[in-house]
Amino acid sequence: MLQLALGRRATPLRLLCFGAHCDDIEIGCGGSLLRLLAEHPGSEVDWVVLSSTPERERETHASAADFLVDAGRIRVSVEAFRESYFPWHGESIKDVFEQVKASASPDVVFTHHRRDEHQDHRLVAELTWNTFRDHLVLEYEIPKYEGDLGQPNLFVPLPTAVAQRKIDLIIRHYQSQSRRSWFRPETFQAVMGLRGIECNAPDRLAEAFHCRKATI
Repeated sequence: MLQLALGRRATPLRLLCFGAHCDDIEIGCGGSLLRLLAEHPGSEVDWVVLSSTPERERETHASAADFLVDAGRIRVSVEAFRESYFPWHGESIKDVFEQVKASASPDVVFTHHRRDEHQDHRLVAELTWNTFRDHLVLEYEIPKYEGDLGQPNLFVPLPTAVAQRKIDLIIRHYQSQSRRSWFRPETFQAVMGLRGIECNAPDRLAEAFHCRKATI
């Protein structure tokens, strides 16, 4: 399969990541971030989470610090909008997007999938496209009870060590989620294994994204 590259290797990138909830970015694109930052050290990262509690905000800052250890400038922003109520707070959440737009000029935007069954995730995806209209937007996937994993069209193969580090960091930093039945290393391993099969990844592991439009 022909492989495309995000700029020249070792050239810093500007990355913008949106997550509705505190562990979404890590679950959806944590492996890709680890790989990109290793290949493009010194990259700038804006990490924006829209819903949190004090406990989960602390977890997010600790997690982001570990995931972004190879980054250059880092800005982590954690808001406190009420979880599962995003559609009814859309105007205020849109204001956050406009503030981010005024200070960030990303090469790549990571966000939720626009057809995600979780209403918070969908709104974040919609506002991403509404706000960043001339950017490469990659929509990540989140495994959940609703079973809404679709057919992504862009894959990032992951070395085994990178995939394992993603899993280890998620489990280490988000102890508040350990009671959830799906929050297990096997869940994250299974999704990356499935996507690795679909793109014939060298280590049989990958993350996958929905890419609506791209210029090459």
